Amino acid sequence: MIKIGIIGGAGYTAGELIRILLNHPEAEIVFVNSTSNAGNKLYDVHEGLLGETELAFTDAFPYGKIDVLFFCTAHGDTKKFLEANEIPASLKIIDLSTDYRHKTEGNEFIYGLPELNKLQIVKASKIANPGCFATAIQLALLPLANAGLLKDEVHVNAVTGSTGAGVKPGATSHFSWREGNISVYKAFDHQHLQEITESLTQLQPNFSQDINFIPVRGNFTRGIFASIYTTFEGSQKEAETLYKEFYADSAFTVATDKNPDLKQVVNTNKCVLHVQKHGRKLLILSCIDNLLKGASGQAVQNMNLIFGLEETLGLKLKAAAF
Repeated sequence: MIKIGIIGGAGYTAGELIRILLNHPEAEIVFVNSTSNAGNKLYDVHEGLLGETELAFTDAFPYGKIDVLFFCTAHGDTKKFLEANEIPASLKIIDLSTDYRHKTEGNEFIYGLPELNKLQIVKASKIANPGCFATAIQLALLPLANAGLLKDEVHVNAVTGSTGAGVKPGATSHFSWREGNISVYKAFDHQHLQEITESLTQLQPNFSQDINFIPVRGNFTRGIFASIYTTFEGSQKEAETLYKEFYADSAFTVATDKNPDLKQVVNTNKCVLHVQKHGRKLLILSCIDNLLKGASGQAVQNMNLIFGLEETLGLKLKAAAF
């Protein structure tokens, strides 16, 4: 059994992480830390866990009892925590924040996108879990980068559910504003662009074109639907073959001939991809659940890999039938 601790246990990603781990055959949650909720049952905050567990939040950090520590903290807080606290060297760390995703001198974290870095992940002790937008967009572009075929600007329009903004209501995430509404934010300047570019140049070092990214707030709760296009001189058949061969051994990423929709991936750890040739342009559609493949599901996928387990263990989650 893998013994697990979670820091930052009150948010959406933590709730999904707990839900997955409670049903994981090789996982045992030892503690979930939340200073503001210490003493309360997990289901007092994550109400869907009622009847699943009697575990309560704690303000303690019993590192000696666990094998892996998940951080579901706000961006910036993981780094502050690790700098202020002495963590046992043997303890595995999986960080769901943005703090260690970028390639900087002295950063020991491996970027945890299994479709790109599986060989490094299985040997790692510290994982930087990718961002949700970054996951959807990178999975759409990795086959092209791997073949050296990103030769022009990339255009991205991606719509995300309200859970991507976190559990605390804000001016643009409150139901009364978001319902029946749609808006653009951080156009051309989203924080996930750096990690996307780093991954693409890992496969295609000469890639230097702009990624024109327009993030959109959708009026639904979970999921990301990304529409991406760039120049591609090959045929429809060549594009389909390129994607299906690249992801032939992927545990969760699937290239399909059919035009996908968001419901195919909600409540799953899947990424569904579809390509369409239009003149000299290739349109790539990419769908994920932002809380699962875009966050907690991928984090457990990484946990499985670093502990030598079957990659899909505990993650065979099913989408709605309709």
